[in-house]
Amino acid sequence: MNLRQKMAAALLVSLLLGSTGNSQEMTALETAELGVNTLLQKVIESKELFLSDRERYFSEIESVLSTFVDFEAVARVVMSRYASESTEQQSERFAAILRTTLTRFYGASLVSYNGEELVFLPPSGPEADPRADVVVTMELQGETALRLQYQMFLNEDDEWKLKNLSLAGINLGRQYYGQFSALMEQHGNDIDAVLDNWK
Repeated sequence: MNLRQKMAAALLVSLLLGSTGNSQEMTALETAELGVNTLLQKVIESKELFLSDRERYFSEIESVLSTFVDFEAVARVVMSRYASESTEQQSERFAAILRTTLTRFYGASLVSYNGEELVFLPPSGPEADPRADVVVTMELQGETALRLQYQMFLNEDDEWKLKNLSLAGINLGRQYYGQFSALMEQHGNDIDAVLDNWK
């Protein structure tokens, strides 16, 4: 059974079990593998749209990202210590902003993908707490190997979702937090003003 068949089988199993109320039908690694491989397939299918209809291209990318990324959790990671100062409406608004930011970042980064092999690296030792966050590491092979790390967490529905990622050693959550913190200082800790000026 090749990788694509394994992913299809994992998706089928998750769909069949989804209605039974069983918890954690897929592991963090399986969720990341399925999400990333589906995303790369979507990039290959849609890349011509990047030049002819960019908004539709990004919409296609977002439809896949939304299946395994929890943008509200990403927003909490980015806001860090400021998250407790935000209202629910502000958190939801920032999650929507980050959905657009990450979709465009990811979509533009992957548009040059041409079917290079993606290798998932073995996880480090198992966590003592089965609900602890899991870091999934992968490498995109090619002329220059690109390492990605996904920080996965279990949500309230016992589904593994992505809440942070590192690309080539750059922690995006930390990078965006630096931007958020600088804007908070610039706008007198006014979260709405920060969101208005997020780029």
